Amino acid sequence: MMSITEARDRITARVSQPIATKLQMAADLTGSTLNQFLVQAAVEKAEKIIAHERAIHFSHEDAVLFIKMLDKPAPPNEVLNKAFAKRRQK
Repeated sequence: MMSITEARDRITARVSQPIATKLQMAADLTGSTLNQFLVQAAVEKAEKIIAHERAIHFSHEDAVLFIKMLDKPAPPNEVLNKAFAKRRQK
């Protein structure tokens, strides 16, 4: 039977004793090791930040304007008409 080993990296951090104690307490309360707790907490935070940065945020006024523009787009200008014509030729 062949086993597949996943490549791993190491991350280290130096923290003050009060922070280390607080982190260990939280890990103990969740029933995980300190390492498991730190990795899970970091992954959750990373996912939250990535999702937030990938989202598009509109004010109410911007959202209304965006919907109106989708419902009634502006007519194509000369540059866009030339691009359409060039594309049709291909």
